[in-house]
Amino acid sequence: MGASKKEKPDLRQKVHEVPHKPGIYLMRDRFNRVIYVGKARDLRKRVSSYFLPSKIAQADLKTRAMLDAVWDFETHTVRNDAESLLLEGKLIKEYRPRYNISFRDDKRFLLVKIDLSEEWPRFRLARFKKDDNARYFGPYAHSGALRQTLNFMRKKFGVLTFGRGSPTERELKSATYQVPVRLSEITAEQYRERAAQACEFLEGHSREMIEALEGEMRKAADKTDFEKAAELRNMIDDLRNTTRPMRRFTRGSLPSTIDPTADVQALADALQLPRVPIVMECFDISNISTTHVVASMVCFRNGVPDKDFYRRYRVRTVQGQDDFASMAEVVRRRYSRVLLEAREKNPDAAEFSQEDTVEGLQRLEKQTLNAEGDREAKMVPVRLPDFIIVDGGKGQLSSACRELQRLGLHDLPIIGLAKEHEEIYRPGRALPLQLPVDSGALRLLQRIRDEAHRFANTYHQLLMKKRIGESILDDCPGVSQNRKSLLLRKFGSVNRLRKASIEEITSTEGIGPKLADEVYRFLQRH
Repeated sequence: MGASKKEKPDLRQKVHEVPHKPGIYLMRDRFNRVIYVGKARDLRKRVSSYFLPSKIAQADLKTRAMLDAVWDFETHTVRNDAESLLLEGKLIKEYRPRYNISFRDDKRFLLVKIDLSEEWPRFRLARFKKDDNARYFGPYAHSGALRQTLNFMRKKFGVLTFGRGSPTERELKSATYQVPVRLSEITAEQYRERAAQACEFLEGHSREMIEALEGEMRKAADKTDFEKAAELRNMIDDLRNTTRPMRRFTRGSLPSTIDPTADVQALADALQLPRVPIVMECFDISNISTTHVVASMVCFRNGVPDKDFYRRYRVRTVQGQDDFASMAEVVRRRYSRVLLEAREKNPDAAEFSQEDTVEGLQRLEKQTLNAEGDREAKMVPVRLPDFIIVDGGKGQLSSACRELQRLGLHDLPIIGLAKEHEEIYRPGRALPLQLPVDSGALRLLQRIRDEAHRFANTYHQLLMKKRIGESILDDCPGVSQNRKSLLLRKFGSVNRLRKASIEEITSTEGIGPKLADEVYRFLQRH
C-alpha cells in the first residue's frame, strides 16, 4: 500500500542540473526499472522538453504514457555523437526498455573483419563478432565514414575488400591496387604485409598519414583549389571518425554525470589559483591555409558554456601560418578591447589610481554589481576572466603572456594546454604539470578546450564554404579579380548575385550590359 501512495517526484528542478552536452538519458519508473533510453546532442534541451506542459499537451499517446510512468531519470555524457549512438544501442540491448520499440529489431553497428588464415585476406563488413579466430575492428557508428575509409585503404595499402578468395582477374589488373606495384606482380606473402599495415591503420596508428593529408589539403587551399581542399577535408573527417579509438561501454564503466561546480573547485585546488575561477576564457587558433587563419574565444561561467560571450576572430596581422604570432594578436585584441570599454564607461578612473589594472577592473566590476544587483551580474559590460587557457604549449603560452604584460594584466592566471599528452604549461615553470586522467579538473579543461576548437573550426568551415562558393566566378569569362571583388562587395555572396537581375548586375561599377548578361547566364548554368 505504501508504494501506491508514494507521491510522484517533481523532476523539473533536477532538469536544471543536466549539462548542455551530448549524451544519453535513461527514464525510470517507480520500481527503478529503465523504461526508455534516448540520446541527444544537448541533454539539457532534450530532457527538459519532456517536462514542458506545452510539449506534454502535444505529445502522442505513447510519449504521454511513458511520461506518466517516469519517476526518475539519469544522464550520461559522452565525447561525441558517435559515442552517444553506440552507448544508446548498448543500453537498449542491455535493459530492453518497453518504450524503445524502434530498437526491437536488435540492430547492430558495423564491424570490420579480416581472416588472416586466408591466403589472400580481405577486409569485410560484419554485424556480429564470432569466435572464429578472425580479427575484428569496431564497432563503428558512422557507416558512411567506414565505407569511405575502406575505399581509402584499397588505394593506399592495395588491400582487397569485400568478396572472398584469391583476387579475380579484374582485381589483378586494376590500378586501384597498385601500391607500389599491382597485385598480379606480388606474392600472397607480400600481400599479407600490406594487410598487416592496413590493420595497424585501423587500430589507430594513423596520425602520420592524416597529417600528410592535412598537408595536401593546405597546399590545395593555398593554390585556391578549394574543391580539392574540401574533398580532402571530408576524407580526413571520415578517417578520423573511423580510426579514433572508441570507448567500450560496459555496465561498470558508464561515464559519470558531470558536476561543473565540483570540477571548478577541483581546478582551483589543483592549480592553486588565487580564487575559484567563476569565469574562464579559452583561445584556439585554426588554420587550413594562409588564406584563412581564424581564432576563437569561448567563455565558461561556473563550469558551463556561456555562449553570449563567445568571440571569433580573423587574424589580420600575421603572414603565413604562425600560431604563436596569431595567438598574440588575438589575446591582444580581446583584452585591449576589455580595457578600452572599461575606460570609456569609467573615464574618471582611467588610470585606476594606484591600483594595478586587474585590481582596478575588479573594483569597477564590484561597483557595477552593487549598483545593478546580482540579478544583472551576467550583463556586466566590463569583465576580466578569473582564468585564461590557451590551446598549445610553451610557445602559445609565452606569446599570450607577453601581450598580457604589455596591457598590465600580468596578474591574470593563465595556462597553456598541450593537446597530445594533455600537459599543462604555467608561466615561469620549466616543467609541465599532468593531472590524473580521471580528475574533474582535467575533464573541465578538456571540455573548454574542445569547445574552443569546435567553435574555431565551425568558423573556418564557414569561411572556406564561402570562399569555395566565390571561386566559381574565377571561371566566368570576362570577370577579373577586380570585377569579382566589386560584384561580391555589392551583392555580399555568390548566392545573392545568382538571384540578381541583369539590370541589377549592370548597375555595379565596372560591369557593362554585355558582361552583366554573361555573368547572369553563367551563374544560371552553374
